Amino acid sequence: MKMERLLAIVLITVGVSAFAYQGITLTRQKGADLNLEKTSEKTRAVPPPPIVGVIALAGGIVLLLTRSNKEE
Repeated sequence: MKMERLLAIVLITVGVSAFAYQGITLTRQKGADLNLEKTSEKTRAVPPPPIVGVIALAGGIVLLLTRSNKEE
């Protein structure tokens, strides 16, 4: 009983945070190891796919609603 409700809340939280979070920032360094101080850094953000947020949010809501219907 309570485990399903906790899972529903976690799924809803993951779904909302997937929409709010801008993504993972990856930094890549390239450079030669030849006594030269020449290196380059490339930074890019990898956003989570929106479908992940939709599925998690919908799954949490459905789980929460179906569980509350069974309790009545």
